[in-house]
Amino acid sequence: MPWNASSPVSVRHEFLMLAIQEGVNFRGLCQGFGISRKTGYKWLRRFRAEGATGLWDHSRRPQHTPGRTSVALEAAVVALRQAHPAWGGRKLHRRLQDQGVRAVPAPSTITGILQRQGLIPAAEARKHHAWQRFEQEAPNRLWQMDFKGWFALDQGRCYPLTVLDDHSRFNLVLHACPDEQGQTVQHALTAAFRRYGLPERMTMDNGAPWGSRATPPLTTLTVWLLRVGVAVSHSRPAHPQTQGKDERFHRTLAAEVLRGQHFRDLAHCQAQFDRWRACYNLERPHDALALAVPASRYHPSPRLFPEPLPPIEYAPGDIVRRVQSKGELHYHGQVFRVSQALRGYPVALRPTTTDGRLTVYFCHHPVGEIDLRVPSEH
Repeated sequence: MPWNASSPVSVRHEFLMLAIQEGVNFRGLCQGFGISRKTGYKWLRRFRAEGATGLWDHSRRPQHTPGRTSVALEAAVVALRQAHPAWGGRKLHRRLQDQGVRAVPAPSTITGILQRQGLIPAAEARKHHAWQRFEQEAPNRLWQMDFKGWFALDQGRCYPLTVLDDHSRFNLVLHACPDEQGQTVQHALTAAFRRYGLPERMTMDNGAPWGSRATPPLTTLTVWLLRVGVAVSHSRPAHPQTQGKDERFHRTLAAEVLRGQHFRDLAHCQAQFDRWRACYNLERPHDALALAVPASRYHPSPRLFPEPLPPIEYAPGDIVRRVQSKGELHYHGQVFRVSQALRGYPVALRPTTTDGRLTVYFCHHPVGEIDLRVPSEH
């Protein structure tokens, strides 16, 4: 069975990095990548026997030779820096080690080489400082999602959609979108859910297409996420640091891919995104991960994307009402505003500890409250 990608080597690499993670559902992983288990086991055997060289359909020359001279080592440092101009001494050191280069210079030595070669300003190192990081305890507990600002193409505009796993920093979606519409996002997320499974929760800002000024801030897209079993949260207004990891990913994307580049159309842009995404997930050492690569800390979710969607069912004791066309529900002779994004869906009403107040649930997610003690507005 063929690999469903324009760059099969990078896709095989991603598949195999995920396949060797402890507790992975190998059958589900193969299904997500569109290959048979027979094909998956074949590449896993080759990867274990040959390492990265086993990813190719034909043999390739080794990336290094024993007994390099110091001049050759410096040339290797310069070449890697030129391939990745935004990487500093620590990342270059780790990547050279991962490539099997012997006697890799210390990160400080590499930084000195870059300065001597005029590849890094002397003041650049002073810009970086340590700060406290917070992260989820395991993969797929939380995915961060956002659009990076659009940029012009020869034909139209590109709106990069990005999704990042909070624990591992693994990039799940890097999609060159023609717009910021909900259907466009849903299409990209469906592909990600089919490959990586469902996260427990996704967080995003308060803008369209996943944010709303209404209370609760539901949209057609976030209702769909709740429907498939993904909880939704939003960052605090004017606090972009809530999306800090994805914001940092955007700066890296700008520095390593977008800056100074020119793109013809979305297809050209997506090809560059795909190439860099493989490098980011599988090769690029990450400072926040002690210079490990994101794929080494990520594994797909055991919660598979439901196809087709199951019917919405509630507990026998729940009070079930259908949301009407204007986003309202009727109960006890009163009309309560819920959300127009829920129109046509059944919701459940469950009593709270306060008499007369009920929580409104959509599927398994609380989406609001109604208060029978306060007369509703018709």
